[in-house]
Amino acid sequence: MAGDLIVPDAAQGIVVFVHGSGSSRFSPRNRYVASTLNQAGLGTLLFDLLTPEEETDRANVFDIGLLAERLLERTSWVREQPEAKDLPIGYFGASTGAAAALWAAAEPDNAIAAIVSRGGRPDLAGPRLAAVRAPTLLIVGGRDPVVVELNEEAQRRLRAESRLTIVPGATHLFEEPGALDAVAEHARDWFATHFSAPQKPE
Repeated sequence: MAGDLIVPDAAQGIVVFVHGSGSSRFSPRNRYVASTLNQAGLGTLLFDLLTPEEETDRANVFDIGLLAERLLERTSWVREQPEAKDLPIGYFGASTGAAAALWAAAEPDNAIAAIVSRGGRPDLAGPRLAAVRAPTLLIVGGRDPVVVELNEEAQRRLRAESRLTIVPGATHLFEEPGALDAVAEHARDWFATHFSAPQKPE
């Protein structure tokens, strides 16, 4: 599966992007956020969760277990890269990708430093939410009421540190002026804070 790995000099950590249904590593929203993280000295990996053939089957797009398995494979690959050696890893998930990120982060041997969800469906991670150990930031648009409710419910099931941040006036895709900037800034600060914190042993 193709991907784009960028690791700035003296990077603080690597953020693996997990896109949602119907999107790809070329998502302009995710690439905008990734650019902001790169400018702040954070590495990023954008990759496709499914092959073009697999994407033709809509069932695969919503198979959270399958998407999480692909994410775990890519996470292991990142850890093997010389430029990423010993760097903390975080996940940035959008839509169904947020559920895959939380699902993968719940694996006992997968040490993830921080997670950010943008307009995500963390509820789709179901019973795995309680096993997530990574500090999790849930970002939702103020004009996306159904997803706000789903994120509130998911946050109640998280046992790790978590925060729900609502961007006023933003809809699901954060297309309003300044909305995506707010997402990028919140994500940057969350990752920078938790990448620099001492990592707890598993």
